[in-house]
Amino acid sequence: MVELDFNKFGGLIPAVVQDYKTNEVLMVAFMNKESFEETLELKKSCFYSRSRNKLWLKGETSGNVQIVKEIFVGCELDSVLLKVEQVGNAACHEGYKSCFFRRLSNGELTIISKRVFNPKQVYNNLNQVGKNIATLEAKVYEKNKGVKK
Repeated sequence: MVELDFNKFGGLIPAVVQDYKTNEVLMVAFMNKESFEETLELKKSCFYSRSRNKLWLKGETSGNVQIVKEIFVGCELDSVLLKVEQVGNAACHEGYKSCFFRRLSNGELTIISKRVFNPKQVYNNLNQVGKNIATLEAKVYEKNKGVKK
């Protein structure tokens, strides 16, 4: 198996994600060794979330999964290009097909794509489910506090 250079960027490598049919760039994310191995095993895009400090299977929340068709490795073995089938029509957490939905022209950003889904509906509903589960767990804990096992 190929040994990628995860040392150069502090344990991470950039991963460019392209639609395998159109070659449109959908997103750029980071992978650590574990997420790269998960991607190889599952044949689905798995990344390392720098903000959450954990593995992130693309689409685990939104359902917008990426099925990996091909993987290309950069010349210095420190970056990858994933050619994927985008399931769900949106790679961007802001609801767009591509994360590159804004064009910079004359110092101004212009949105050039249509939003495919409303992120508030997708992510807020799931956040509320998580809060409900946490509340139920706290109630069960309080109820069982005095129970001997």
